[in-house]
Amino acid sequence: MKVNIEIDCTPVEARQFFGLPDVVPMQTAMMDKLQQQMMSNIEKISPESLIQTWFSFDPKLAERFQDMFVAMAGLGGTKKDK
Repeated sequence: MKVNIEIDCTPVEARQFFGLPDVVPMQTAMMDKLQQQMMSNIEKISPESLIQTWFSFDPKLAERFQDMFVAMAGLGGTKKDK
């Protein structure tokens, strides 16, 4: 003999039926806290702050970046004799 039972309910209804705790308030609180942390740290990864952080290590770093970009673009470095 084979018996199939199908129950059509939402996850919230299933948790209530089995007596499990309601986790929606905890999930909402955690998501709010995560969002606050992300918003407070978003300024740290802005392009301006990243460049300022990179260039604060070495005063000549800006010149080195400029030289690197010039060399990559092939705009300078060596002179051709004609």
